[in-house]
Amino acid sequence: MLARVWSASIVGIDAVKVGVEVDISGGLPGIVVLGLPDSAVQESKERVKATLKNAGFAFPMRKIVINLTPADLRKEGPCFDLPISIGILAASEQVNSDLLGDYLFLGEVSLDGSLRPVAGVLPIAATAKKMGIAGLVVPVDNAQEASVVEGLAVHGCKNVSEVVDLLNHPSKHQPVNLDASQELTPVSHAIADLKDVKGQAHGRRALEIAAAGGHNLIFVGPPGSGKTMLARRLPGILPPLSFAEALEVTRIHSVAGLLKNRGSLVRDRPFRSPHHSASGPSLVGGGGFPRPGEISLSHRGILFLDELTEFKRDVLEFLRQPLEDGYVTISRTRQSVMFPAQFTLVASTNPCPCGYYGDTIQQCTCSPRQREQYWAKLSGPLMDRIDLQVAVNRLKPEEITQQPTGEESVSVRERVQKARDRAINRFQEEPNLRCNAQMQSRHLQTWCKLDDSSRSLLEAAIKKLGLSARASDRILKVSRTIADLAGEDELKPNHVAEAIQYRTIDRMQ
Repeated sequence: MLARVWSASIVGIDAVKVGVEVDISGGLPGIVVLGLPDSAVQESKERVKATLKNAGFAFPMRKIVINLTPADLRKEGPCFDLPISIGILAASEQVNSDLLGDYLFLGEVSLDGSLRPVAGVLPIAATAKKMGIAGLVVPVDNAQEASVVEGLAVHGCKNVSEVVDLLNHPSKHQPVNLDASQELTPVSHAIADLKDVKGQAHGRRALEIAAAGGHNLIFVGPPGSGKTMLARRLPGILPPLSFAEALEVTRIHSVAGLLKNRGSLVRDRPFRSPHHSASGPSLVGGGGFPRPGEISLSHRGILFLDELTEFKRDVLEFLRQPLEDGYVTISRTRQSVMFPAQFTLVASTNPCPCGYYGDTIQQCTCSPRQREQYWAKLSGPLMDRIDLQVAVNRLKPEEITQQPTGEESVSVRERVQKARDRAINRFQEEPNLRCNAQMQSRHLQTWCKLDDSSRSLLEAAIKKLGLSARASDRILKVSRTIADLAGEDELKPNHVAEAIQYRTIDRMQ
């Protein structure tokens, strides 16, 4: 007997439909898996055999050939356990095969017959809908994630017996219902508030501009001045994810296997903070079968690099292209995949190895040569891509001892949301633009026009600071954000002047 069951495999953050063909014939008992299976798929032979026996089904003691199509696509992971199990049951006439062509099956099986969650269900569900698949059968822990895709009947099952009962008696089972608006309700957990920050008015202003325009930001200052504290409060003033953005973020996290116990949608903007010992592939993604790295996991959110100058220079250079393009392409011998990477880079660093260069109280012990080598880890092209470069000074004694309450994050977030709304209204004919930092040169000519005073001011800054064309464009983008925060349509000299002052630490030695 021959049976065909549909499943899917992940390629990048997209999915490819995979056919699981099972043939049972005479001959010596055994199982053969064809179609470029990896070790996890090969091991499924023994898992499925024990699972079906323990679940009360008869395992056919005949020759079983399992073919995974298309044959030239590498199949990996345990998600094929369930379709292989159903295929064997259908080929041995233990389950009704009438609905096999309507459903797509995913899931890892345990030896007792229960189903375990797998990664990448959301992109597979989206692909299934495009291909006209009527429904999806997944482990119950993946049901909410898959049901985010509208127009697709999703059935969450606890074990193989439930799947068999679904195929034999479909009228007894109802698909999972999901209210997408409820899924976007913010999670109730503690978020660091700006009111906890003492002083640092300049740093707080830079955070607000970065949040309103999606601009990259670096804090430079001595130890204990509040650089990390400021950076970790940026998520609290960012606007919430839209439904479309939440889908994008969730697809990436689903492929990375980070949604197994998190419900359905990622509701908060990502905040990723890798250690300075991180490698290049861990940042941009990689592997024999590429998986997203930290920059893709921070898509539509924040990538925070604390102690930036402690990262290896060659690792930091990996960031240059994604910061400019908004995506990263990973090429391997067998395949080439593209991951989205539109993130806001936030970094912090000390001004020198000892940390006290330029400090008003403690004297720096570093030589000019040591400071030069320290800052040599940050190349000119990388610093060119950081819009806001802010010096964070030591707090005054009275600022440390007193307990003044600063402005709360809620108030700042309201201003940020208004500024973003102005930008979105401006970008109505450019659906790919969602914040000022994503504007290209052709957009600057339309939305960042300068009067004579502002143009003279910018030209003088370019000449004095030796700014590149990229840096001058980024000054215009920051100026546009400052004007949006002020509720003004035209750029004025004070907007440009404030943006210029954030470009004064391009090279600090």
